[in-house]
Amino acid sequence: MTTQTLDLTFAALADPTRRAILSMLLEDDMAVTDVAEPFDMSLAAISKHLGILAAAGLIAQEKRGRVKWCKLEPDALRAASIWMQSFGQFEAVNLDAFEAFLAHELSSKSIDD
Repeated sequence: MTTQTLDLTFAALADPTRRAILSMLLEDDMAVTDVAEPFDMSLAAISKHLGILAAAGLIAQEKRGRVKWCKLEPDALRAASIWMQSFGQFEAVNLDAFEAFLAHELSSKSIDD
């Protein structure tokens, strides 16, 4: 996965409206008007959100007759998930202990100099 793809994915996921849309699409494909229904925003605003999700590869849009449908891309989050899981192999860092260690090391260096 390229850095640009990860950036697009995480930027798309940063917005709560887009995350809610993805959750809705977990159930089934939806028409754009149905996606827009629960939100208190214009159809144009929802279309912008959908465009960002599509650009990130998280959803696909297709026209069926006069209706535009959205569907979740099932493997879209796989690469981002794999990238995030790679951080799980390390122990959680205690930042307070790390800060104390650095302060001690830095003060020791200044005394030695």
